Amino acid sequence: MATSLRPMASRISGLHRNIWVEFGELKNQTNAVDLGQGFPDIRAPEVIRKAMTSVTQSNDSLMYQYARCWGHRRLVVALATLYRAQLGELNPFTQILPTVGAYNSLYNITQAVINPGDEVVLIEPCFDCYEPMVRVAGGVPVHVAMRPTVAPGEGRSTLTSADWKLDFTELESAFNEKTKMIILNNPNNPVGKVFTLSELREIAKICIKWNVICVSDEVYEFIVSEPSEHVKIASLPGMFERTLTVGSAGKAFSVTGVKIGWTVGPEFLIKHVGAIHNMCVNSVSSILQEAVAIAVETEVANGSGPLSYWRQLRRLAVSKRDRLASMLRAAGLDAHVAEGGYFMVADTRGLRVDLSDEDQSEPLDFQIVKWMTKRKGLTAIPTSAFYSAANKHLGEKFIRFCFMKSDETLDKAEHILRNW
Repeated sequence: MATSLRPMASRISGLHRNIWVEFGELKNQTNAVDLGQGFPDIRAPEVIRKAMTSVTQSNDSLMYQYARCWGHRRLVVALATLYRAQLGELNPFTQILPTVGAYNSLYNITQAVINPGDEVVLIEPCFDCYEPMVRVAGGVPVHVAMRPTVAPGEGRSTLTSADWKLDFTELESAFNEKTKMIILNNPNNPVGKVFTLSELREIAKICIKWNVICVSDEVYEFIVSEPSEHVKIASLPGMFERTLTVGSAGKAFSVTGVKIGWTVGPEFLIKHVGAIHNMCVNSVSSILQEAVAIAVETEVANGSGPLSYWRQLRRLAVSKRDRLASMLRAAGLDAHVAEGGYFMVADTRGLRVDLSDEDQSEPLDFQIVKWMTKRKGLTAIPTSAFYSAANKHLGEKFIRFCFMKSDETLDKAEHILRNW
């Protein structure tokens, strides 16, 4: 009976294959150790657990009712305080919009900003939701790839995400009168690159010259290792009025299932993004927003002192990153040490494995990850999934590993890698 229905929306054509479902199912079938999916399997930090307990034990009946459509008041005020140092005074009620995770923020933005035919510049490799969201909104993705400037064996004992560079002449050549927007991910997923102030100034100069909106996905802003420093592109001259900054409580507090995100920007842009939010989700969980507000207030009060969870998080991430990088190198994988975020990529060209049983029509990294999952019991994510069809060849010699995992998970991974 269903086959007699009229065709579904053409704009969703090609969106049904999902890398997370595909490799998640393979991991479950094989019971493989999971260094693929981007969530910590460690206990939630005390700062958010205490906040959640406080809210659920509250006698405030409104905590169980609809929140304000434009965000729970306590949360938007807390976020305005948090970002004051970099962005100046923000109006919490007109310049900040809480959402159901950063994913919801990105969807709201693409739907609110893009008209059919508008071009959107995407810096690759980039998170795999960017391109489909642009296409669903009727936009045309234009891809510009970062490239590693140092290869294994070129005299460097340690490769890092800082070695991945943009050619700014190439980047500007992607802009024209049809360009409406650029999406920047800083720190970058999957590489872990933290853009320098100099690089951000170059991107800002291009945005201003071509009068485009900049969407800055900064969900990993609190997970940046020294000496790198996270700078908000919206803080640069001429950029706040054209930038929509996306943040995430899930990443900030290592609780990805909480699904609270936010968009920060000028009122005239937030107004349009909020209109989509109102028609899509309308209202975000009151209880979760209140808990995140308490956690943010606590972190602001703690500053960079010893009680700061974000200080502890950065140190934890560095220790886990360095441990995994060492494990990967010992197994013949050249790890590119990440400056920020949960992930690092590893060059697989040093591997000598038999892939004859894998589907040879798939990119090399897909074959390697499937072989590794089925034969070795360890899973990761193929990096070419973060590239457009035309540029997949640039990513297929890398695979992405998540290092924000428990010691138990890393112990299991180390055992596998030692017996590679």
